[in-house]
Amino acid sequence: MAKAKTTYTCTACTAQHPKWQGQCGDCGAWNTLEEEIFTETVADNPRLTGYAAANDNQVYNIQDIDVSKIDRISSGLSELDRVLGGGIVYGSVTLIGGDPGIGKSTILLQSLAHLSCSKKTLYITGEESLQQVSMRAKRLSLKVDKLRLLTETNVEKIIKAAEKEKPTIMVVDSIQTIFTDYTTSAPGSVSQVRESAAQLVRYAKQSGTALFLVGHVTKEGALAGPRVLEHMVDSVLYFEGDRNSRFRMIRAVKNRFGAVNELGIFAMTETGLQEVKNPSAIFLSRDSVATPGSVVMVTWEGTRPMLVEVQALVDECHSDFPKRVTVGLEQKRLTMLLAVLNKHAGIATHDQDVFVNVVGGLDISETASDLAVLMAIVSSLRSKALPNDLVIFGEVGLGGEVRPVPNGQQRIQDAMKHGFKQAVIPKANAPKQSGGLQINAVTQLSEALGIFR
Repeated sequence: MAKAKTTYTCTACTAQHPKWQGQCGDCGAWNTLEEEIFTETVADNPRLTGYAAANDNQVYNIQDIDVSKIDRISSGLSELDRVLGGGIVYGSVTLIGGDPGIGKSTILLQSLAHLSCSKKTLYITGEESLQQVSMRAKRLSLKVDKLRLLTETNVEKIIKAAEKEKPTIMVVDSIQTIFTDYTTSAPGSVSQVRESAAQLVRYAKQSGTALFLVGHVTKEGALAGPRVLEHMVDSVLYFEGDRNSRFRMIRAVKNRFGAVNELGIFAMTETGLQEVKNPSAIFLSRDSVATPGSVVMVTWEGTRPMLVEVQALVDECHSDFPKRVTVGLEQKRLTMLLAVLNKHAGIATHDQDVFVNVVGGLDISETASDLAVLMAIVSSLRSKALPNDLVIFGEVGLGGEVRPVPNGQQRIQDAMKHGFKQAVIPKANAPKQSGGLQINAVTQLSEALGIFR
């Protein structure tokens, strides 16, 4: 028997160290080293050495490869298909992460229930009993007559059962509960997650089975386990949203078969997750009376525009350190925008607390929100409401210039479709034909602020 070897592996960068230390010497992360006990190296185990689907070593010309044969399977949920890039690809491996109770198992059970009517499916649970899964399916009123269930945590037994069942789509819930006999570490450790996932990915690539892996997240919101896990799979989806809210969002942060940052919107109901066909309606639940500090912007999520309400509250500061609080936006960018507002528009907020919120729980990362955020802040500071039929988007530079943003025409068209009559946009994004929309094209921040004085 091989002699056991103890190492300490960093969960952030998978670097190995001979002894425990507070900080990883490779990536600098703190408190990320976990103990691992190896009785066998990966090279000694032929099942863990690579998982590519190639059956030979022949070299091909890239022009001779036929990509038209890549078929997609509809999951039964169009919003999930959108996030996946148009549907499920045979042989693909998708990792879904999110907070406990947010709906990861629910959406996969709903999708498998739909697919089981026409495809062979297999749901493998390592956290729940067969009775618990059956009770959930019954509570959601799902048709699961042909859905196959297996409760198992040993990856070798899972692959053996899958080779016998030959499913088209398979779900493993969750990867943190799966272990392999080739590593003696506890389930959920870095080595167990890495090696178990490697075997499952290799099986999916060689058999053409579409595989979904459910992943736990840490208290910081990142996927638990080694970072290499996200590199091994084809797609990584994150559940976003507050569990106390009925709305859930799935965002693709990695996708080898579609666009990244694609967003799918769902509503949690008694019968499971239901698709939201018009997501802009969620984020535009405004009062009929215009309110100071409220502005509608057009953000771009994946391949579609989305109308979002941005709210700002500027209040007198009663301490030596004014607050800068953001929900759904980057706080550092707000600080930068306030400096631009002071330098190039002469509006100081050094003695004011500034709070900015994106309604609906959506996280905005693109710079197209800059102009809308500043307009909302000035509106709240002056206690002057902007028109309810106004939409704003544009990036603001450090020189006070308003820069164009991608997909400007599509943003304008979506605003017109929802009944907006006015728009403040960068001049470079101005369309040749307004189509009934009053366009205020600006090049400087001062021009935008001077429109509604």
